[in-house]
Amino acid sequence: MAAIIEVKYFNTFLLKKVNKSVTNFGNIPVWNGSTGIPTSKGGYPNTTADVPNNWVIEESRIHGGYNNTSVSFGAKAYLVEEEPNGTRRSNSLIYSGIFNSRTGINRTNVFSVADDIVKSVDPANGSIQKLYAEDTNLNIFQELKISRALIDKDAIYSAEGGGTVTSSNLVIGAIQPYIGKFGISTDPTSFAIYGNNKYFTDRNNGVVLRMSGGSLTEISNAGMIDYFRDRLSSGINVGGVNGKIIGGYDIHNKQYVVSTQLAGSQENTLNSGYETLAFDDLVQGWTSFFTYKPDQMFTLGNGFYSLKFGSLFEHYAQGGTRNLFYSNLGNTAQPTSITFVFNPNVSQSKTFKTVNYEGSSGWQISSFDSDNTGRDLTSGTTNWLNYDDNSAIVYSYVQGRYDSTLPTPLTGTAAVLRPFYQAGFDRKENKYVANLINASTSAPGEIHFGSAISGIKAFYATVTISTDAVTNPGGEKELFSVGSDYIANNGY
Repeated sequence: MAAIIEVKYFNTFLLKKVNKSVTNFGNIPVWNGSTGIPTSKGGYPNTTADVPNNWVIEESRIHGGYNNTSVSFGAKAYLVEEEPNGTRRSNSLIYSGIFNSRTGINRTNVFSVADDIVKSVDPANGSIQKLYAEDTNLNIFQELKISRALIDKDAIYSAEGGGTVTSSNLVIGAIQPYIGKFGISTDPTSFAIYGNNKYFTDRNNGVVLRMSGGSLTEISNAGMIDYFRDRLSSGINVGGVNGKIIGGYDIHNKQYVVSTQLAGSQENTLNSGYETLAFDDLVQGWTSFFTYKPDQMFTLGNGFYSLKFGSLFEHYAQGGTRNLFYSNLGNTAQPTSITFVFNPNVSQSKTFKTVNYEGSSGWQISSFDSDNTGRDLTSGTTNWLNYDDNSAIVYSYVQGRYDSTLPTPLTGTAAVLRPFYQAGFDRKENKYVANLINASTSAPGEIHFGSAISGIKAFYATVTISTDAVTNPGGEKELFSVGSDYIANNGY
């Protein structure tokens, strides 16, 4: 008895084909991943038996792709293949017919070969990685070049050389390159936009770029040339595999945030193998590093969000715990820290005696280190010993409390009820001050060293101040200024 199978698509035909798991027919090619009609629709299950009556439905154009090989129609469908090799044109664009919701016209699935619907850019600049449309321009980001094309208009020039705009039936018009040999490499995920500014990285040149209007600016030049040159070129590559670069615009703080993440085994870790930092247009500089590793970042309304392992997180939430990202994924609170350099009277050797700051309680000096004060050859020809001065940790106001009965700092109720002393910062008229206790090893010619010396000898000192773990954890802590008293050393 004959059977009727209804086909509800145009330009389709029935193609006799066996299941790909059948072994009796050897290595059978599978087109477009098809394995035959499912069992629920009358097909045969996967089996090693001879199943000659398994049928699948294919389009008349192989793979259903644009301009692919088409079958000819006759008593029996057959192929006409003049050139069997496919071509992947990674530097070309195609566009479909129009869509008009008011008139009900929808030709977005129409790619007519009778029309000129292909627009190509220079293949020497690599593949097209990203497209971004704004107003009447289409920005085209290649690996090595950035261009823009006119949309729904064409630019022509008069005999005097002046530019005019005329109506045209071109969908993508003339392609005009931006000045500068910059591209987006293979990192379209680094792209972010705010207003008229577009931000992205160029791994090939080791730079971070801002595109505004018709110009490109290397914002990585704002004090971070060496950092991005080393980080983007090879610093995030592991075992020949390129790391990821994730970009986003933080509308809350008005900053471009970029996260460079290592490849390999650390790619899916939560809190290692990454560096996330932000650029602020108001100060024209890179303002901060952050302790979160996003899979994606974006702005929605006035909020800034990030994704991690499929979970959505809102940043700057009111009443939230500070210094804590992705807590339900197992992350722990990380301290806020600021590193800076004390370098007054640059040609004078100095001894830094004290350190002070203005702000909230809860800040400690994690490190106070001098520059290199000497270098000696200890043995052989390669064993060198560097000398420098450094201080012990300066505890915060609460963290450094102690009394005569306890050798360790006091916290909580005990610190309030008992008479206490300060091992770290003390408060004087709402300003926090502390002496610097030298904790370095002896150097040649020194009579007193280590804890017997008050202060740090240096031409300049590198200082890191950070939040502690005991003063209002997760609360707000302000810092307005940090300073140091010093004296000039004799003989210099």
